[in-house]
Amino acid sequence: MPSFQYEQALRREGYTRIAGIDEAGRGPLAGPVVAAAVVLPHSFRHPLLDDSKKLTAGVREAIYEELVQHAGIAWSVSIQDAAVIDGINILRATHRAMGEAFLGLSPSADLALIDGLAVKGFPGLHRPLVKGDSLSLSIAAASVIAKVTRDRLMITAAEQYPEYGFEKHKGYGTAFHLDALKRHGACPLHRESFAPVAQVVRESLNS
Repeated sequence: MPSFQYEQALRREGYTRIAGIDEAGRGPLAGPVVAAAVVLPHSFRHPLLDDSKKLTAGVREAIYEELVQHAGIAWSVSIQDAAVIDGINILRATHRAMGEAFLGLSPSADLALIDGLAVKGFPGLHRPLVKGDSLSLSIAAASVIAKVTRDRLMITAAEQYPEYGFEKHKGYGTAFHLDALKRHGACPLHRESFAPVAQVVRESLNS
């Protein structure tokens, strides 16, 4: 289970407000990439908080509500849509989202603990932590907020584009989604820079 081990080590270095940062939605064929930044109180504990991928949807939703309604927690999200992803590529869109989420914190943070590798051009001090969502409570909290935020966006998108089943797969390349993409073509939420979508777009232009 994640802990405050890494945050406590950074506090011993003199940093007092440490943000955990994580993203959701790098891999899907449709929808945005979402990053969240979270600063937890030093005293914060939670018996179930973990990497969002290890939690059921119901548990994620419950923890999300606890986090965003907690008076002592600062949090911020950034949403980069498919047009941005296609325009600057998914890695840069993810990094932009992380930077914007960090800058959106109020009060601001001294340093960010970021899940994964170092982020080029990040607008503040940061330390990368591979598999951080399973190691750091702050990053785990960010992973839950990012994941639930994105899932809710995709469920709403399913009302506008019901033929794709976004509420089921959240834009990932499942067999159902790929079949719907072939039958109906791409919608504005699809990432045309991703190979399966690009192929469908090319075929529609050539037909």
